[in-house]
Amino acid sequence: MRESILQSEPWAEFQRALGKDVVELSGEGYRAVAIVETSPLGNSLYAPYGPSAEDAEALGRAIEALAAEARSRGLSYVRVEPVSTPLGRVPSGVLGELGLVRAPHDVQPKDTLVIDVTREEKAVLADMRSSNRNIARNIHKKGVSVRTSRDPEDIAHLTRLLEKTAARGEFTAHTHGYLTTAAQTLMPRDAATLYLAELEGEVIAAALTYDTPETRVYAHAAASDEHRKLSPGVALVVELVKDARARGQKAVDLWGIAPTDSPDHAWAGFTRFKRSFGGSEVHYPGTWDLAVDRRYTAYRAVRGARSTVLPLLRKALPVARGAAQKGLSAAKDLRARR
Repeated sequence: MRESILQSEPWAEFQRALGKDVVELSGEGYRAVAIVETSPLGNSLYAPYGPSAEDAEALGRAIEALAAEARSRGLSYVRVEPVSTPLGRVPSGVLGELGLVRAPHDVQPKDTLVIDVTREEKAVLADMRSSNRNIARNIHKKGVSVRTSRDPEDIAHLTRLLEKTAARGEFTAHTHGYLTTAAQTLMPRDAATLYLAELEGEVIAAALTYDTPETRVYAHAAASDEHRKLSPGVALVVELVKDARARGQKAVDLWGIAPTDSPDHAWAGFTRFKRSFGGSEVHYPGTWDLAVDRRYTAYRAVRGARSTVLPLLRKALPVARGAAQKGLSAAKDLRARR
């Protein structure tokens, strides 16, 4: 059972440092870190990429425990993403039997790329695009050095680069406060590592990983637009992959890719970049909900009606407007004849 960083005790501590109300539950074959969240569906107990359970029966026990906790707190529903539980070839069938229904949208990425770093380093690097290997091998010749940091103060380099990238409209970055709290909470626990690329004393690229004993997650990264041609971000990814292997971790999760059949997806550009480092596609069951009171069921019914009726109204309105306009024109013609 490979537990996600989002289901770890350090992550629970990080969420509490952000001011979140966090619940930790454990029992026979399972463990759950869940956060009290607010949404249009009502308040919920959300287990991101969890709970962690050794099999479907243990998952059922975990969901029962989460539901009991949610009821005791007056919450409307439980939200889960069981990525570490073996659920067979048809996970939706197993989850449905547990009383779960698909959430209106997935919260954490449903599809990702995972690099197996238990292999020889030569084999890991061979899966990468040759240009990536060349950049990492030769970037020092252009004056760029790569270093590792577990100093929370250094997170300011990443937030500065992220803010510039966000300002260009490329994506919405996590806030300075969020990442600073992550660094202050996780780095001392060896649960986060910062990689920095420097040129003449200036940090031109940065990447933050989240770490468990088994898995490294490539979580946040940004690079200077002025030094884009040097591809320092490529060198950082190669280094953090090699370092994960050296640390004895088993996998590097590149954290979220666009579906293969979605070339216009908002993540298409990031996905092309990530695919250049190799890895195998992993597809998770997605986000699932369990209603614990009638408020959730009622909201889903209203939402379902809106999703069915509104498209029909949108189609009908132009037709109605056209008919009305024709009627007005006919009335005008009739008056003109009189």
